[in-house]
Amino acid sequence: MNPIGSPHPRLHLSASRRRFLWQMSAGLAFFTVPGAFAEALVRTPRQTEGPFYPDPLPLDTDNDLIVINNSLTPAAGDITWLSGRILDAKGDPIRNATVEIWQCDAKGVYQHTADRDRASRDTNFQGFGRFVTGSSGEYLFRTIKPVAYPGRTPHIHYAVKIKGQDRLTTQCYIKDHPGNVRDGVLNGIRDARARESVIVPFTPVKDSKAGELQAKFDIVMGFTPTA
Repeated sequence: MNPIGSPHPRLHLSASRRRFLWQMSAGLAFFTVPGAFAEALVRTPRQTEGPFYPDPLPLDTDNDLIVINNSLTPAAGDITWLSGRILDAKGDPIRNATVEIWQCDAKGVYQHTADRDRASRDTNFQGFGRFVTGSSGEYLFRTIKPVAYPGRTPHIHYAVKIKGQDRLTTQCYIKDHPGNVRDGVLNGIRDARARESVIVPFTPVKDSKAGELQAKFDIVMGFTPTA
């Protein structure tokens, strides 16, 4: 249950994958830079939690959603390294933010008692993960590329919890996915810049023999911590 990035025998992280994790942490988009670019920040819009926050939560809630506990069988789907930073209104990183994600499996089924297709759920997919940010404000998950299901374009649910602040619930989406133009939740964000801020590219990881993807979703909170 150790988070990705820590030594753990069941993850079998190769040297090249460890290098990739460090490289992912190094590059930041222009709107995450504090100071001179602070005016370019777009506050991440709130979106519905939806009915499928896991109930109950899985026993394994680490940031690797592909492998559950000591299982040798990975989840089905396109493996994706999902990262980003939790930032305040000035663009400064927020430490000790709890980031949660949850999503359906490759069959479009959630880990939830109300999902009518729960019997066919991929039991090798954790469906939910949690990460606490350090001083850089960064988070990292290994999950699958989200898939569509009837009525929704592919998306990943997020909740960000910070002591003394209201919880932020939002979602992120795949850039250029054709279902985006018809999705009511996404298009319920009326401000165009705010809507674009939750749509991110899912791109191939360079030199990945397993066809892995990467996506970066920075979340800007609507407050500035007091000293």
